[in-house]
Amino acid sequence: MASSLTKDEDRQGTPVPGGKTFFGHPRGLATLFMTEMWERFSFYGMRALLVYYLISGGADGFKEGLDGGGLAMTAAAASSIYAVYLAMVYLLAMPGGWFGDRVWGPRKTVAIAGCVIMVGHLTLALPGAPAFFTGLGLVAIGSGLLKSNISTMVGHLYDGPSDPRRDGGFTVFYMGINLGAFVAPFVIGTVGETVNWHLGFALAGAGMGLGLIQFLLGTKHLDPKSSVVPNPLSAQERKTWLLKGLMWLVIAAVFYGAVGISGHFTLNWAIVPITLLGLIIPTAVLVRIKRDKDLTDAEQSKMSGYIWFFVAAAVFWMIYDQGGSTLAVFGKGSTSGELFGFSFPATWFQSLNPLFIMALAPVFAWLWLWLARKNQEPSTTVKFGMALVAVGASFFVFVVPMLMASDGTKVSPMWLVSIYMIQTIGELCLSPVGLSVTTKLAPAKYASQMMGVWFLAVTAGDCVTSLLSIAGADLSGTTVVAAEAGLAVIAGIGVYVYRKKIVALMGGVH
Repeated sequence: MASSLTKDEDRQGTPVPGGKTFFGHPRGLATLFMTEMWERFSFYGMRALLVYYLISGGADGFKEGLDGGGLAMTAAAASSIYAVYLAMVYLLAMPGGWFGDRVWGPRKTVAIAGCVIMVGHLTLALPGAPAFFTGLGLVAIGSGLLKSNISTMVGHLYDGPSDPRRDGGFTVFYMGINLGAFVAPFVIGTVGETVNWHLGFALAGAGMGLGLIQFLLGTKHLDPKSSVVPNPLSAQERKTWLLKGLMWLVIAAVFYGAVGISGHFTLNWAIVPITLLGLIIPTAVLVRIKRDKDLTDAEQSKMSGYIWFFVAAAVFWMIYDQGGSTLAVFGKGSTSGELFGFSFPATWFQSLNPLFIMALAPVFAWLWLWLARKNQEPSTTVKFGMALVAVGASFFVFVVPMLMASDGTKVSPMWLVSIYMIQTIGELCLSPVGLSVTTKLAPAKYASQMMGVWFLAVTAGDCVTSLLSIAGADLSGTTVVAAEAGLAVIAGIGVYVYRKKIVALMGGVH
């Protein structure tokens, strides 16, 4: 780390003798970069193992393959659990931000989140279904607490939106996310898949532990604002929220206790309500904002335009996030684990997306600037349409190796390499653009909340996937895959066809 810290200027640009920076950015960025890198290392490492562990059968032990060591679930049940887990991570980002704003402040919230995530991964390292679901819940809660607040602290390092280094700082931070995601399957995935599932989960806990230590040691370099609670709860508000929380906890305990005692409890009693909440809450949030009478006519119009982007993003993530479930199952069961004479575990496929992001993100950034200079840069609506067509095309491509493998033939891993690359191209057209348009279209009253609303599009998309699985749709079947591909392409064409209407609603925002 020391080699990347060099003498530079302070935050106002004034030279500071002996001062250190992180690639020309405030030194606190190094702390947040490393914290997020290790958190993503643990998150994506566990995610690479999740579906394989669920569908692997037999007693826990040192066994390789789908026939030993896991919970012996069906691929449909595993895909549903995976989708609900991802949905909850993004859904909990909103209350996570609320805790940072109103209860603990961003810095304390991130420290608590790191502890919760680490305990969650270590709980996953214990054998048995109860430990697994407890650990998974803890990781989801901790990730939700951390997600919004660590990004907020990155912003605190700079002198407001006008600081010329701000965008570059977030770019460096984003690279930390992808670096952790890229390395994780090679380490955690390899150990978990080829040695022992629970040892892999324990490594994920160790990774988060390293990130937490890095954060606690480096907090002195963070901006003092990160320790401040921006809008603290009053004593009465704290009491009211505590009573509400206890009331819902008691209701849930009584209800599920009665279901369990009666002998009727199944996994769907937990998955279905969470899935429905993942669809109801995003809808309710959008409706509440849209119907707010405090918004001006211009803000109302922009929110109408934003709903188009929200729905489009939900469709995109519905397909994209199956990279860790539907595509992962195909990668293990129907794809050759050898390329150019070199054998590798199936979890390594999960490194492709972050690899392509790191390789292609600078290319896309240059491309948009180059087209902008020629006044030919695609509008936000066109980029969204391109993203939907790309993710749809990736699943149309997916149908080909699925048909080839229908007789038990192992297909070339290059099929999955191609599919993940096409999906990454779509992501680069949608994800950064979506973050940008969210800030541009956000009503002033909801400026700080709209980033959480954007994350809810991921929740909605993943919950649709979970509902399809619960309803009995074969997500690994060519019919469903082709139908999802067709839906995405039609949605992309629809966004393009109605682009002028959407632009008119956006009120001059491009």
